[in-house]
This record gives sequence, structure tokens and C-alpha cells, in this order.
Amino acid sequence: MQKKTFLITGGSGGIGSALAHKLIKTSYTSLIVYKSNREKAEDLARAVDGEAIELNLIDLNAVDRVVDNLAASDAVLAGVVLGASAPLKITSFGHISEQDMENQWRVNVLGHQRLLAGLVRKVFSKRKQGIVVGILSDAMGTTEKANLTSLGAYITAKYGLQGLLAVLKAEHRWLDVITVSPNFTETGMLEAFDERFLESLRSSGQISSPDVVGQEIVDRITLFGDR
Repeated sequence: MQKKTFLITGGSGGIGSALAHKLIKTSYTSLIVYKSNREKAEDLARAVDGEAIELNLIDLNAVDRVVDNLAASDAVLAGVVLGASAPLKITSFGHISEQDMENQWRVNVLGHQRLLAGLVRKVFSKRKQGIVVGILSDAMGTTEKANLTSLGAYITAKYGLQGLLAVLKAEHRWLDVITVSPNFTETGMLEAFDERFLESLRSSGQISSPDVVGQEIVDRITLFGDR
């Protein structure tokens, strides 16, 4: 029986890697989307019987080509996990650069919207079924107050992704749309923070592991997997 697959943007990162290793233990294999770390992505793909796919989400033409390749493939795409994000920049609200805001927005929102639009039209619509998982962030807090300061561009873009998924669900009710909002997680994104700050978080148990987040996603996915 042909295995179903999940496309994971940011797939070679900490959460993406942990998720791919957990998915292979279920009924799914993974398509590892990476921007630049080809060796790591290909090593991971071999380990999970998957495939590495190079894609810069800022390049919308490249997004379209990936969608077309998936549409032409015999593989059964069960869903997509939106985990890619631009690198974190720590800066106060008044000093957010235009480049940082643009990078976060183009990856989290514009690139993911183009990817989802293509997948819905050309892949998921064939079976009228698909699972979309958006990785948000606990840093978003509430609409009244973010949980963290100095991450304005990142948090703004994550709210954009949340809005994008809300619109997707409203227009395509046959899709299963899921979001998870991890707290600090032991991934490369933490390199943006001061090491003393991170050590205080680690000592108080406030940093989670990618395995925990990956398992949460798998648990949510499997609720819909046998439909």
C-alpha cells in the first residue's frame, strides 16, 4: 500500500526534523522542504524514507513549480505542515527594519498562501481532503498583548499566518486546519537570544524540546488520518 505523505516547510529545522521522525512511525512519510541546508535535509530524508525538496518561499515562481511537481506525482499528499519562518531579529518595535518585516511576511504569509492556494486547487481538491497544520507561536500572546517584546516582525507575521488559515478554513470547510503554538523550543531560532537569558529559561524548565512539539502535531494529525 502506498504511504501517504506530508509536506513540511522548514522541514530540516528542529521541529520539522523531529516531526518527520515521528511521522514515519505512523502511516506517513515526509517531504522535507528546505531553503539552503541541502545536506541536512537529504540526510533527514534518507533517515525517514522521504524526499528533500529545495524551496525558497520568497520565490513565488519556485513555489508554483513545487506545486506542479506534486500535482503530477503519484504520491498521495495527505497534508502540509507550515513550519518555515525567516530568522529572528531581536529589536524594539520602533526599530523594526523594513527588510525584517518583509522577510517574515513573505515567508510566513505570502509564500505559504501561494503554496496552499496551489495545493488546494491542484492536489487536495482531487480527493476533497487535506490536513493543514500551521505552526504559530506562544510569543503571540493575545490580540491585546504579546507574550514577548522585541519580536515584532515575527509575531506580526505569525498573526498573518493565523489569519490566512482562518480564511482558508472558511472557504474550504472540507479541509482540516490545525494550529499549534509552541513556547520556547530548543531549535536554531534560539540563537537570536542572549545565552544568559536562555540559560535562565533552561534552568527553570521553560524551554521545550522539538520532540514534544512534534508529538503534539502527530497527535493532532492522527485524529483525522483514518477518515
